[in-house]
Amino acid sequence: MTPTTEVKSASEPAEDTPRSLRSAALASAWRNMKGTRSLALVVLLVLLAVFGAMYPDNFLTAYNLRSVAIEAASYCVLAIGMTFVMTTGGIDLSVGSVLIFSGVVGVKVMSALGGGGPLTLLAGLVTTMATGLAWGVLNGLLVTKAKLPPLIATLATLSAAGGGALVLTNGLDLRGVPDSLVSGLGFGRFLGIPYTVWLAIGLTIGGAIVLGLTRFGTYTRTIGSNVEAARRAGVAVDRHLIKVYALCGLLAGIAAYVNLARFSTTTVGGHTGDNLQAIVATVLGGTSLFGGVGSVLGTAFGSLIPAVLSNGLVIIGLQPFWQQVAVGAVLAGVVYVDHVNRRRRTLR
Repeated sequence: MTPTTEVKSASEPAEDTPRSLRSAALASAWRNMKGTRSLALVVLLVLLAVFGAMYPDNFLTAYNLRSVAIEAASYCVLAIGMTFVMTTGGIDLSVGSVLIFSGVVGVKVMSALGGGGPLTLLAGLVTTMATGLAWGVLNGLLVTKAKLPPLIATLATLSAAGGGALVLTNGLDLRGVPDSLVSGLGFGRFLGIPYTVWLAIGLTIGGAIVLGLTRFGTYTRTIGSNVEAARRAGVAVDRHLIKVYALCGLLAGIAAYVNLARFSTTTVGGHTGDNLQAIVATVLGGTSLFGGVGSVLGTAFGSLIPAVLSNGLVIIGLQPFWQQVAVGAVLAGVVYVDHVNRRRRTLR
């Protein structure tokens, strides 16, 4: 059910209505995101210029740029959910582990059914989505009912989901992904563009519409801006937060299905840092770590940066752990810019 809006008396401030809250949030959103987006554009251009100049024959090929786009699409699916969570002022550290766990359960279901027919693939998709959704609902309940801070709640589920995946697989990757899924979603193209990129584009458009033009998006921004004002405006805050975390988990389940198609295995040890990649993409896209401001379109753009960074570092031959160092440095810079922007808004 959609939360209803209470009728306010004339003596109550006009700014406590959803309409006025939405207008204020939308009016300030672009101002709040300009500094971060400018930094993101500079970072992306610098990365493209450096890697392109150092290894033009490897980095600037159609095949490699397509690989970057596919990697960015995977990050984007995760980061869209993160955008909604962070816009409420929360955070979800569990998305990488939820992705792994959902993929493991999905492979087990598809292996049990056997074959690679449409029903098997559909069952795998439904399973990964339902598993991710369940973890998301659990996160929402821990935050709203157990009153745990989002950082602690999702850190707990990060450990639980990651450990659960290892228990189910004995620490070994499962390779029961149907070939039809790999050749279809994993490597298929339409108009020369990979299916995974089309999927990310569709989810981005849908997410942008929901966050920017619907009551759900209005409530999401309002809670992040001022949770008490949201309650006075009639928003069922706890119920809405559960929905937001459930959405984030659902998208992690979809990302799990995409990664099964890409790698034809569960890659149990390969997504432990995906939560940071999603956070970097989200913040680079203009979503504030402090809540109240978010942009799904910006997140899609921000997803290019960790994808370009990881791809370029592989091409120049650096060890994989340097990728996490680089991502951490970028995240620190973006958080600093976000903090400066917030302080400037406070002083106005």
